[in-house]
Amino acid sequence: MSALTWAVAAVVTDGAGRVLLCRQGRGERRHALPGGRLRPGEGPVRAVRRDIRAETGWDIEVVDLVGLYHLAEPGTPPAGRGGLLPDVLVHVFRARTVGSAPAHAPTGGCRLSWHDPEALPEVLTPTTRAALTDALANRSGVVRDFPPPPVPPPPRSAPPTTPATHA
Repeated sequence: MSALTWAVAAVVTDGAGRVLLCRQGRGERRHALPGGRLRPGEGPVRAVRRDIRAETGWDIEVVDLVGLYHLAEPGTPPAGRGGLLPDVLVHVFRARTVGSAPAHAPTGGCRLSWHDPEALPEVLTPTTRAALTDALANRSGVVRDFPPPPVPPPPRSAPPTTPATHA
């Protein structure tokens, strides 16, 4: 079992209702929500404000908590990795940009882009897809596991019995 990593992300919207996404620079180049890891002694709200400002340049107003998303990677590690990926608990917030322009140039290592909620990119991380679905449906306080826990098979019913006949 690996140590739990605490992370934050935000569904950031602008005045036009568009969503800010970060296109990752490695591998599949999937789109993700901006965010990062908590530092020791730092709370999730402070961390998301700090990480969003660093990664995107935008100051944000945190509106509420969309949910907690737990990523667990059971099984075989991906090729090229030394060991299992860590368990990550992501606090995903709903947030709005403050001001009409970023406060400074972003320092993150991703390409930022704004998207209409009705025309989101096809290639999203699983957490991003779930969090966007929840946020755009105005859900709050969601708790999800990735991958989802296996669904147990339905209970087997006993085969019908036929009355015994005696000759």
